[in-house]
Amino acid sequence: MFENLSSRLTQVVRQIRGTARISEENIGDTLREVRQALLEADVALLVVKEFVEHVKQRALGQEINASLTPGQAVIKIVHDELVKLMGNSRATLNLVQRPPVVILMAGLQGAGKTTTVAKLGRWLQANGKKSIMTVSCDIYRPAAIEQLRVLSAENNLQFYPSDAGQNPVEIARQALVQAEKKLIEVLIVDSAGRLHVDEQMMEEIKQIHAALNPANTLFVADSMLGQDAVKSAAAFNNALPLTGVILTKTDGDARGGAALSIRHATGKPILFLGTGERATEFTEFHPERIASRILGMGDMLSLIEEIQQKTDKDKAEKLATKLKKGKRFDMEDLRDQLQQMKSMGGIAGLMDKLPGMGGKLPAGVTEQMQNQQLNRLEAIINSMTPQERKFPDLINGSRKKRIANGSGNQIVDVNRLLKQHKQMQKMMKTLGKKGGMQNLMRGMSGKLPPGFRPQ
Repeated sequence: MFENLSSRLTQVVRQIRGTARISEENIGDTLREVRQALLEADVALLVVKEFVEHVKQRALGQEINASLTPGQAVIKIVHDELVKLMGNSRATLNLVQRPPVVILMAGLQGAGKTTTVAKLGRWLQANGKKSIMTVSCDIYRPAAIEQLRVLSAENNLQFYPSDAGQNPVEIARQALVQAEKKLIEVLIVDSAGRLHVDEQMMEEIKQIHAALNPANTLFVADSMLGQDAVKSAAAFNNALPLTGVILTKTDGDARGGAALSIRHATGKPILFLGTGERATEFTEFHPERIASRILGMGDMLSLIEEIQQKTDKDKAEKLATKLKKGKRFDMEDLRDQLQQMKSMGGIAGLMDKLPGMGGKLPAGVTEQMQNQQLNRLEAIINSMTPQERKFPDLINGSRKKRIANGSGNQIVDVNRLLKQHKQMQKMMKTLGKKGGMQNLMRGMSGKLPPGFRPQ
């Protein structure tokens, strides 16, 4: 998400970073670039006009004149205005009510609403330690009820059964009664979607809302629709008292116009982002972190949280202990690292959050190519015997041929992996020593992106 916008704005940031004096002329040039970048990202014209005007007023004001580093001060202003545009601070669900707390999901067909119900339930179960029940009131879309039943089972969520012959409002009422009986803490209600906003759809969801009086009414928007998503969000906001928005399919949205416009159009905060198809690919929306990512400053807080959530802590501790004892980093260890990297979205998922990288892969290299490369490396390691994985130096010419054939690769691929492993062995040996991280960073000085400096 935001790849195109981030690429353009990162260039603007580089151009202005070292500027010693800000004038109306050079700030005008900078804002023209910013305006063009936002428009290309499919941000609403009114939003772009207001954003650029706010930045201009602050940039030509007293806070820049008083600054010792005017270029850096302008960057901070752009960052602050992006944060303000997206809602200033992290907004949260209202869960402080007598249970069951009801969350009503609204949105158009195809936005990923049913999948999002399961993702949200799983997230609340894992992070809020809540008991969750889901129910589908979508009696129109074929297999919608069955889809939610399967997703609920896969994510260990309780599911209230319904069928296409029932009235949607009655389904909602009965589910609420059942949730109360079972002492469920959160009931998530999936409503019907349509291909476009229509009167029948709005009347039905209004009736469901009146029957449930939900604590949270969330609009699920397909971020890839850009301004169409913003318009439909505004239409639902006029019909219902929305409390927040969830953006889906953000992994396929290179522009990000919906994220930058939807708060302005509805006045309602973005609460979560759907970042992929898997149930785990669902994250909280932090305006300040997203703004930093857009400007190529990275998002280290999200990266740290992701590492804490998705890495195997036991394996990490065992590896650290192993290295401290002076033991070698073997192929089993490398395979563990590859698997954990894949769980965090692969190389592209990491680069998106690293300062100075702007989420950009090397020229000509796609995210799919990177993921295929990780799978290829893992296949080569899996084709080795346990002894070869533990002692890679045993691998001679005939063993290389067997490993290449067994993994569907060439001998040159096996050689490349063995060379990479030796380089990582040296790096891990440095990490295992006292002051290892500082030594490693100094040794890599000059090879790191901006913002990474040894201490």
